[in-house]
Amino acid sequence: MIIPASELPQQKDGAIYHLNLHAEELADNVILVGDPGRVSMISSMFDKIELVKENRELITHTGLYKGKRISAVSTGMGTDNIDIVVTELDAVANIDLATRTVKPERHALNMVRIGTSGGLRPDIECGSFVASAWGLGIDGVWQYYEHGNWDNEELVRAFVRHTDWNERLPRPYCTPASQELLNRIAFDMRQGVTVSAPGFFGPQGRQVRAPLAFPHLNEKIETFEYDGNVITNMEMECSAIYGLGNILGHQPLTVCLIIANRVTGRFLDDYHDRMETLVRTVLDRI
Repeated sequence: MIIPASELPQQKDGAIYHLNLHAEELADNVILVGDPGRVSMISSMFDKIELVKENRELITHTGLYKGKRISAVSTGMGTDNIDIVVTELDAVANIDLATRTVKPERHALNMVRIGTSGGLRPDIECGSFVASAWGLGIDGVWQYYEHGNWDNEELVRAFVRHTDWNERLPRPYCTPASQELLNRIAFDMRQGVTVSAPGFFGPQGRQVRAPLAFPHLNEKIETFEYDGNVITNMEMECSAIYGLGNILGHQPLTVCLIIANRVTGRFLDDYHDRMETLVRTVLDRI
C-alpha cells in the first residue's frame, strides 16, 4: 500500500517532514531529549559528529561515541510532540520514503529519553536518577491508537479506583519499558511507575492563579501502589514514547534526573553536572 502524502508529509528533498531526516541520517540508537539545547551538550561528548539537522524545535545530531553510532534528537515538550517524533522516527526506519511503502523487514530502534522530572516519593532525593519501568499516561494520546495487549489494564483499573478518576479526564493507560534496555542501562537506578501529564501546571497539580478542578489528585497519585509498583515521578513524555514505541516494535526507555520533589517541596536549581553524568552513563551503556 502506498501511503498518501497527506498522511505522511515529506520535505521537497524527500526527507521526513517534521524531523527533516533521511534514512541514512538516523542511527539505530536514538537519545530523545525535550530541550533542544541539550542535543549539542550530548553531541559534544561524541568522538565524531556526522550530521547536524534542525527544523522548528526538532534538532538531530548524529555521530559516533566509542564506536557506537548515536542520534540525539530533541522532541520539545509534551506527548503531542512525541506522537510526531516517534511516528516519524519509525517512518524513517521502516518506510521506504522514495516509494512511500512499508519495508518488508521491521527495523527496531533503541529509543532512550533522557529528561528531568519531579519526584513523587519523599525518599527520592533531588539529583537522583529514576528509570521508568512503566509509563502511566494521563494525557490521552495513546487512546487514539489500537494498542492491542500492550496496556497493563490491571494496573490501570487499580489506579482508576484508587484515584477515583473523573470521567471528564482522559482514561489512563500504562505500558512497559524495554526490559532489555532497563536491565542494561538502568540496573543501578531507582525504578518505578512514571506518570506522564499533558501539561506542566494544572495537569501536574500546580496551582498558580487558575483554580484546579481536582486539587487533591496528586495526593491520591502519590499514595498509589499496585502489585509492588509505586509511582516514583511525573513528567510529560514517557508514556507516549512507551506506547507508540511498543506498538511499532521499538525498544523504549526513559531515565530522568529528579530536579524537584513534589512531596517535600525541594527544587534543584543547578543540575548541569548531574545531567552530564546521566548523559554519559546512558552513552556508555546504550
